[in-house]
Amino acid sequence: MNEKLALLSLIELLSALSCGVVILYVTFRLLRVYGSKKLGIDQYNTAYMVFVGAVLFSVGFTMSGIVNPILSYFRIMSDQDISVMNLFLSYIATGGAYISIAYILTILVISLGVGLYTFMTPLKEVQGLKENNIGVSIVLAAIVIVLSLMCKDGIILLIESIVPYPQLPMDL
Repeated sequence: MNEKLALLSLIELLSALSCGVVILYVTFRLLRVYGSKKLGIDQYNTAYMVFVGAVLFSVGFTMSGIVNPILSYFRIMSDQDISVMNLFLSYIATGGAYISIAYILTILVISLGVGLYTFMTPLKEVQGLKENNIGVSIVLAAIVIVLSLMCKDGIILLIESIVPYPQLPMDL
């Protein structure tokens, strides 16, 4: 049995579960605080919760693509002659950095996308959310989801560009 590979798989499963829960919880809390403090939306507003659900889906969908670059990095690291503890610490540090970068970019894309959309339209989307307008929330949710579908590959490519792949010989 390959102990390093088994360790990496267990770490990946545990970190995916824990990071997924933490990322979704933090996103939910941030949106709830922003909704109540900044927008004045109460916690029982169905339209705002539809929007929050779309943001949570988009964050989860985009972050799910980060697994492959992280696994690529750790497959490269597991082939090197380092201890299991150093491999574990490298996984935590590098995986945390990749996840943080992807999360920040995802939130930035969603924020900019919704901000630009609300700026470009004559409608008052925030007022519609405050008034519990389900139609407005469905449109905003669709925008958030489509933006995550369109931007996921770019975010993953950016993370891939940081992975230290070995150089291939140029004499092919």
